[in-house]
Amino acid sequence: MSFTALLQGIAVVLALEGLAYAIAPGFMRRMLASLAETSEARLRIGGLVAAAGGIALAWLLKLL
Repeated sequence: MSFTALLQGIAVVLALEGLAYAIAPGFMRRMLASLAETSEARLRIGGLVAAAGGIALAWLLKLL
């Protein structure tokens, strides 16, 4: 994976997150409040699942 591809991936994530805040700011605020009340263990598991899913997706896309 090139550095340019990494920056493009980060740009896409930022664009999608920005759209979420622009389209549904109230929903995003509620989700952040809910996130603040979530236990560290649950956040850690969610983060690990998301990271594993992202790595798997990147690996599959590289194979194509």
